[in-house]
Amino acid sequence: MTHPGKIYQQITQAKQAGEKRFALLIDPDEVSLAGLPALAELGAQTGVDFLFVGGSLLVHNTLSDCLSKLRSSCSLPIVLFPGSPLQIDDKADALLFLSLISGRNPELLIGQQVISAPYLRHADLEVIGTGYMLIDGGAPTTVSYMSNTTPIPADKPDVAMATALAAEMLGLRMLYLDAGSGARNSIPEAMIKRVSGAVSIPLIVGGGIRTPERAFQVASAGADVVVVGNAIEKDRQLLRAMVEAVHAGTTI
Repeated sequence: MTHPGKIYQQITQAKQAGEKRFALLIDPDEVSLAGLPALAELGAQTGVDFLFVGGSLLVHNTLSDCLSKLRSSCSLPIVLFPGSPLQIDDKADALLFLSLISGRNPELLIGQQVISAPYLRHADLEVIGTGYMLIDGGAPTTVSYMSNTTPIPADKPDVAMATALAAEMLGLRMLYLDAGSGARNSIPEAMIKRVSGAVSIPLIVGGGIRTPERAFQVASAGADVVVVGNAIEKDRQLLRAMVEAVHAGTTI
């Protein structure tokens, strides 16, 4: 099991070195358990840095089995990206302890975190406080519906910047800008640059990234970790090109 702080250290050290990291997002509802070993092996072969596991709404009780399959199939770090307190399992290495700072729903700002904190205190997981910011990706998404919040408009980079600054000042250790699964558009480079230029904590960006070219642009705009899920689920041959594009990115 990963030592406490190891995942966060990997991300911050890469940021300090100007290196970009790639996370493959796995939604347990969207993949077959039988196909997970091959996907995990492919991730390891192509240079994936992290496996993010979770979803806004899990309707099948397969999270634990999914984690077990991944754990037995590869040595890649596994990070939970939970949509609710129900998505906690210490078969993973770390958990993004998300606070939905872009919305005004108190349950997702602090309410669900209060419920899960006592359990997480005793879980064998590295817990990383992360400010989660939902950005309008041009189409309604599961996360916007389930969270009952309005995304930050994609053409309002200053709103995103000010929100990110507040998160850093409150002591959150990472930021996650997400257009959501199934987003029509990825987050604009201007917004990523505005946020990354204003804060010193690591920045994760995901949602609507479908091509290696776009992955490179997102990394170069200032994302420290680029997250891709849907595109890979539809075409696994894209994975190597996506990873190489992100690793080639340098902040401009």
